[in-house]
This record gives sequence, C-alpha cells and structure tokens, in this order.
Amino acid sequence: QAPLMESGGGSVQAGGSLRLSCAVSGYSDRSDCLAWFRQAPGKEREVIAGVDIRGPTPWAHSLKDRFTISKDNAKNTLDLQMNNLQPDDTGLYYCAANFGRRYCAGAEWEYTSWGRGTQVTVSS
Repeated sequence: QAPLMESGGGSVQAGGSLRLSCAVSGYSDRSDCLAWFRQAPGKEREVIAGVDIRGPTPWAHSLKDRFTISKDNAKNTLDLQMNNLQPDDTGLYYCAANFGRRYCAGAEWEYTSWGRGTQVTVSS
C-alpha cells in the first residue's frame, strides 16, 4: 500500500468548497513533515501548506485565507479544507511527507514521499 493516498478532489463551480484528505499509512509520528502541494496546468508545482513538529504553517500566504490544513492524528490523515474556490485553483493536488524529519520549510526537495495526486477542477 502506498504510504500516501489523496482523495476528495472533484469538479466544482467558482465559490464552492472541497475538502481533500490524505491517508497516511504506516507509522506517522506527530513530528513528521507533511504538506500539500499543487500543480496547475503549465505551471510548476507549488507548496500550499504543511505541518511539522511546530504545528501547521500556511506556506502560501495568498491562499491562507481560503485554504486550511489540519492533521488528524487519530485517523492518520492530513486534510486540506478549500473554500471559495476559483478557476485558478484548478490543478493536481499532492500530499507529501518526510517521515522522521521534524522541521520543514515548505521546499519541495524536503519531502521524500509523494501521493499520486487528486484532481481539482473549478469552473467559472
């Protein structure tokens, strides 16, 4: 079983909401680095938000008012609540992790495990 598996993507109209969830299989210490990234068509992958030993950090300041990251230690999931979605939010959303790393700065190279991604499509 893949260590990270995303779900919750889909198609919504502008202004709608989606909640993505990443199932983290195997052992996941509360201090592991976990994060959500996204990649829009024709653009590079970018970080949205992450959690580490310090708690959650909204790395993308332009999204922090609409996107909220949370970790459910009981269920071993990493969730991303996305509100007021816009067409520019369309893309493939990835869950990423570095099991054992306690501090992360949201850089792509820090994460060694990746999910396959879940598609989010927002229409105007």
